[in-house]
Amino acid sequence: MTKNTHDADVAFIRALAELLNENDLTELQVKRDYAEDDSLNVRVSRKPPQQIIAPQQMQAAPAQMSAAASAPMQATGAGASDAPADPADHPGAVTSPMVGTIYSQAEPGAPAFISVGQLVAEGDTLLIVEAMKTMNHIPAPRAGTIKRIMVADGDAVEFGAPLVILE
Repeated sequence: MTKNTHDADVAFIRALAELLNENDLTELQVKRDYAEDDSLNVRVSRKPPQQIIAPQQMQAAPAQMSAAASAPMQATGAGASDAPADPADHPGAVTSPMVGTIYSQAEPGAPAFISVGQLVAEGDTLLIVEAMKTMNHIPAPRAGTIKRIMVADGDAVEFGAPLVILE
């Protein structure tokens, strides 16, 4: 490997680290092929900040969760009292397909895509997840009613994080 390639690799790794910080990502992995037997495989990661989004969301609803926990869980039925303690385990949970930033509206000042109690049709846009400067619309997997919105506009989310409860 020549010095020019080495300098270019260092600049590339620095650029990846900047992307990591700018987009609040915790990990980024890239493989760069130069020739048949020459490649660069880089994983850049950082320890997430002490304040993580998920615990803040859980603090927002302790009264609802304690009421659900005090009632005995039943194996059948779909009432509010038998909702799972972890929102990601809820059968109506719509989870994030990627790491990114949540947007609840198409542009600043526009109305939000959804609100609690709203009826949505299959394929309606629920939220947008911005990942690497790309806006990814999150569609409703089925028709139903929005029971709970787990994220706020501008929140950072991880892969698999619950976004919305749809029943």
